[in-house]
Amino acid sequence: MDISSVLNVNNIKLNMVAKNKIDAIEELTDLLVQNGSVIDKDEFLRDILLREELGPTGFDNYIALPHGESSAVHHTALAIGRTQHDITWDAEFGVDVRCIILYAIRLDEQDATSLRLLAHVSSTLAFEDITEQLLKENDPRHIVAIFNTQVEFNH
Repeated sequence: MDISSVLNVNNIKLNMVAKNKIDAIEELTDLLVQNGSVIDKDEFLRDILLREELGPTGFDNYIALPHGESSAVHHTALAIGRTQHDITWDAEFGVDVRCIILYAIRLDEQDATSLRLLAHVSSTLAFEDITEQLLKENDPRHIVAIFNTQVEFNH
């Protein structure tokens, strides 16, 4: 199974300039708009931020997984971003992040393969060595390969 149906190098930004959670989500959304995955930026941001209010999406391993279903998503996709500085993500839980993986899920997603790929990305992050690689790797192609290797390993 090939992760490239939901993640490609154009959706990876390793030099994000965002200083806060909302700016980070918007910066990654811009990537998804540019490649046609998201067709209505404002609606998508509203849907993601509504989901963010429901519970924490940042984790102690410096990775955040903001996500949501939206009719503004043309096709399910991921965007990955990394900053050189910590961003306070879920302040009430004391969580700071440096890597953000934004899940854009089409509201009426019927493609089980895409949803399985997204689940594999999440399960891959349970491996400490994978999260360490994500926080250090400087080549977007290698980041895609990290997830492809893990997806193949899980099958």
